[in-house]
Formats: sequence, C-alpha cells, structure tokens
Amino acid sequence: PGHWMNIVGIAAQKAGADFNTTVAAYAQTSIALFDAFISCWDEKFRSNYIRPESVINKFIDEDWQPYIQTPPFPEFTSGHAVISNSAATILTALFGESYEFTDETEIPFGNDTRHFKSFYEASAEVSWSRVYGGIHYPETARISIIQGKEVGNHVLKTLYPAAIK
Repeated sequence: PGHWMNIVGIAAQKAGADFNTTVAAYAQTSIALFDAFISCWDEKFRSNYIRPESVINKFIDEDWQPYIQTPPFPEFTSGHAVISNSAATILTALFGESYEFTDETEIPFGNDTRHFKSFYEASAEVSWSRVYGGIHYPETARISIIQGKEVGNHVLKTLYPAAIK
C-alpha cells in the first residue's frame, strides 16, 4: 500500500493538483486500500485455498520452488492484485484513463524507474507478477483484479459519486 500511496503523490505532482484534489486522492486511495485488504483477507480465510507450491510439490515435482517466497497464509484472493486494482480504480477516476506516469518509488532501493501508460497498466503488472512468481494461480489473478476494481468503485460510489460513469 505504501507504494501506491507514493504513486498518488507522483500523480498529484505531475497533474499540478491543488491541495483539495491531492488530499482527496490520498484519502480515497487509502480508504480503498484498507477496504481492499479487509475484503481480501476475509476471503482468504473463508476459502482457505492452498498455494501452487503445495500442489506442485505433492503431485508434480517435490523439489519445485517458486521464484518468490510463498507467504504463510491462504492463496485466494491475491492481496497485491486486490489492493493494486482498488487504488488504480480511484486514481483513474481522479486523474484519467490514460494517465501516463513514471514510478520512481524503488530508486532508493537500487531499482530503476518504471513508466506506465495508465494506473491499470501498473496494477495489471503487479497482479500478474504474483502468478509469474509462482505464488498464485492465474484464475486467482483474474478474480482478484475484478475484486479490487469493485472495491475501488464502491469507495468512489460512496465518497465521490460523480466519478462513477
């Protein structure tokens, strides 16, 4: 969530947003992120799905390991996908569908900047990275993307109904 809050700042600064717009962007995005986490973790412990590593180790290859460490909690839904798409929904409503930006969040950690053509492009990359990393199933990513967008739209409908088309 901290990464998405940094993207709020990047977007607001690039847009030359005034104080009220910037505060609204931070507030609505943080509410969407919190609601997305609640929605995601509620489902994780309701459905309690096992991770790909467990299935692959039991039925295909006992030595297989994912590219990233498997988290110690249920697989479904994807926290990264749900929160990223909730944030992207808010930011798209506030700054536009094709809002290009350069994400500089990871520079202090030795990583390069990343350029995106939209907030949804950034959230898609986050969502699918968890599948490519070996810790989520493709169907989980698809469902989690929808879940995140629905959370974001719920926040918009509740706090900023003019943004809903």
